[in-house]
Amino acid sequence: MSTNYDLAELNKETTIGGMGSTIERDVPAIDLSDFDTRKHEIADALWDAATGIGFFQVYNHGIPEQDIDAAFDTAWEFFELPTEVKAQYPMPKGTNAGWEFKAQVRPSTGTPDNKESYQVTRPLMEGKWPTEAELPRFKERALKFERQNWELGMRILSCFALKMGFAEDFFTHAHDPESDQYQSTLRLIHYMSMEDAKPEDFKAWRAGAHSDFDCLTILHQKEGEGGLQVCPGKDAGSNAWTDVPPRRGYITCNIGDMLMRWSDDQLQSTLHRVRMPYEGEYKGRRLSLPFFCQANRDAVMQGPLGKYEPITAGDYLTMRINANFAASQAAKK
Repeated sequence: MSTNYDLAELNKETTIGGMGSTIERDVPAIDLSDFDTRKHEIADALWDAATGIGFFQVYNHGIPEQDIDAAFDTAWEFFELPTEVKAQYPMPKGTNAGWEFKAQVRPSTGTPDNKESYQVTRPLMEGKWPTEAELPRFKERALKFERQNWELGMRILSCFALKMGFAEDFFTHAHDPESDQYQSTLRLIHYMSMEDAKPEDFKAWRAGAHSDFDCLTILHQKEGEGGLQVCPGKDAGSNAWTDVPPRRGYITCNIGDMLMRWSDDQLQSTLHRVRMPYEGEYKGRRLSLPFFCQANRDAVMQGPLGKYEPITAGDYLTMRINANFAASQAAKK
């Protein structure tokens, strides 16, 4: 199972830890309205964006803005719980469920990201939910938003399936939420306030440069709380970054390494990071809500061009996590 693929992907991250440069790029904005009647037109636009720059924004996406606002409110309620309450629901190493605090070390930096997060992966949540007394209806609200993002992800992935020559519901079956092999994840992320930080603290990253392991990432951000920067996969060696300010009504999406491999590298995964605020920018706490479309562990990944040997999504993810963990350990030495 072991190949040089995981090391090559990881090398993207280990070579882009510096500040680099900032440049302007056109961020494709794709209208998803009248999805069923415009599907082929939308699929062409998504394919152009994903084979080129590797990331894009969607609007008229079907998730009501009031539901997104409610999800942010729900996330804040969780992060405002006392630390001793959140600590009752820890995220075990190697899983994607529960709470962590400054535990994610990026190979690009060798230092922990300046954040805490809580991850929801449906089959792994036993014992990971706050009680009704601690946080009323939190589970109900989180699972509603998780489902809305899954539905949007499957619409987008159905377009990629169409362009790759698969059945339109191919990726929907590969991300079956009723399976105990399901591993798509909703993540609530709290980046710490920098309002009282020391000057040297601004030399670090809120989240170091990385690409995602998944097929597709759907990212919700609040307008005015920027910091996201991207570097398209095809430009990975340039260390040239583009700011992607959040806009109300628009959701930023990026291709992950899993879909890049599954497409035989036709689709480009995207390096991204969260920089510290510049002088004059908002320095308060920042929240983002990404949803990671990760194929079920038993889904077999084999691309239309036959470039790579078949591998299950579970084995692929284990390969990537192990490579990432080894690099993180090396960075600490």
